[in-house]
Amino acid sequence: MHRFWAQQVFIVGILIFSLESSLCDSQQDVDEDRLMHPKFIEVGTSERILQRAGEDTNEFWLNQGKEFIRQQQTRKPNTNKAKNIIMFLGDGMGLTTLVAARSYIEAEHTKLSFEEFPYTGLSKTYCVDKIVPDSATTATAYLCGVKGNYGTIGVNAQVLRDDCQAMNQTEHHVFSIAKWAMDAGKSAGLVTTTRVTHASPAGVYAHTADRHWEADSDIEEYCGKDHGLPDLAHQLVHGGVGSQLKLMMGGGKSNFLDGKLYENGLRSDGRNLIEEYLQKSPGNTLVETLEELENLDLSKPQRLMGIFHDDHLDYHLDAVANPLNTQPTLEQMTKKAIEFMQQQREDNGYFLFIEGGKIDMGHHATKARLALDETKEFSQAVALARAMTSEEDTLIVVTSDHSHTFSVAGYQDRGSDIFSLRTSDIDGLPYSPLSYANGVSYSKYFDVAKSKRVDPSLVLRNEAHDVFPATVPLADETHGGEDVGVFASGPWAHLFTGVYEQNAIPHMMAYAACIGDGLKVCDILSEHESA
Repeated sequence: MHRFWAQQVFIVGILIFSLESSLCDSQQDVDEDRLMHPKFIEVGTSERILQRAGEDTNEFWLNQGKEFIRQQQTRKPNTNKAKNIIMFLGDGMGLTTLVAARSYIEAEHTKLSFEEFPYTGLSKTYCVDKIVPDSATTATAYLCGVKGNYGTIGVNAQVLRDDCQAMNQTEHHVFSIAKWAMDAGKSAGLVTTTRVTHASPAGVYAHTADRHWEADSDIEEYCGKDHGLPDLAHQLVHGGVGSQLKLMMGGGKSNFLDGKLYENGLRSDGRNLIEEYLQKSPGNTLVETLEELENLDLSKPQRLMGIFHDDHLDYHLDAVANPLNTQPTLEQMTKKAIEFMQQQREDNGYFLFIEGGKIDMGHHATKARLALDETKEFSQAVALARAMTSEEDTLIVVTSDHSHTFSVAGYQDRGSDIFSLRTSDIDGLPYSPLSYANGVSYSKYFDVAKSKRVDPSLVLRNEAHDVFPATVPLADETHGGEDVGVFASGPWAHLFTGVYEQNAIPHMMAYAACIGDGLKVCDILSEHESA
């Protein structure tokens, strides 16, 4: 009998527990919804701001949707042969960077210049040995059409990073669309805000087992003094592809000069590769300042090298704040590069690689202001290039090599400053809606001794070099692994829609211009159409 009642009590207890659990779950669902969609207080702001008149009406949004449909309906694919190709690379310019840059430039509904392009897609950026890539292996993908290993450039995945022997085996080398263009009689060149021997521009001309082997002394550390391998600076001046480029603009002078003979030189072989470049031909020209670039008669040089800094070029915000600045902006370099390419006597067209490389560096330092300003500068350069060329014969492709751990979050009000702070509903302290998943700034925002957050208003000073919060302490903020955007305008731009591997990009550009392997495809299709 006791067992019976004990069982009944147990059953009733289970029923009561189940009912309470159900009620708790129901309440928990409500609480979780409130937690997911809280009402945050924005520091230093009041009413929500509508950016455009009429946004609070049905008609505004309905008309906007209809207009987009009309725009899509009237769009016709351009199937002309691309005489010229300009590839813009926003290094580290992930989709979140684009979102934040719109607000930095003007407002949330603002479009960067290339977001006005008619065709867009997404490219998958992983490399052969890592989910999250670097700028070296991605350059091999989007320029050479082959994916390789992390840290390597212009070689296939049979070459591991720092493998001195494998690097020297030419059967492992892969070549960029710049070579494909030159083989077809076109001119080719590169422009960057980084060193011209840095990972992204090196993808245009180099083959190396390590992206850091920019000067001969860099290779000695891994491969010995008598390594016999060409460093990246040497490959740019004397390599099979580098020595044929018509145009090279950026920074990195130190990698071309011996440290014992020249101030700030990093070489150890007693050479001055810039002087060797000039001695190759009387038509080879060097400029080192904006003034020299602006005053140059572009009809005279056969080849043009612009080296404007010993290292990377300055951030734009630093350059404009320096009254002694002598460096050109990315927009100014883009203008001169296109003008120079248009002056080429062959008139067979050109391939031009243009990189906004310091977007990436701003993010690595968790300096969001610098990264977003560099994105703005990059957008302006793209706009200028599109204005200077014709959509009828010039394909412009804009993309990124990878993203970053950069995040935009926190339910900011429309029209608010993208850098404005919010207030946490847990600890009552302000927090920044712009943050990074990892990086060196961790220690500035978390007091380990007190096990509590630091008030970010004590760290952020509304200055160019402000560092933004990072969740995990690392010496350098890392890249992100998500897909990146691809934006295209001009002949065969419609090929760039969809989601595809990053290494498909140069093949599509080659097809548009009928160069490289794209020539074979063009020939096959032409034969098919004739039949």
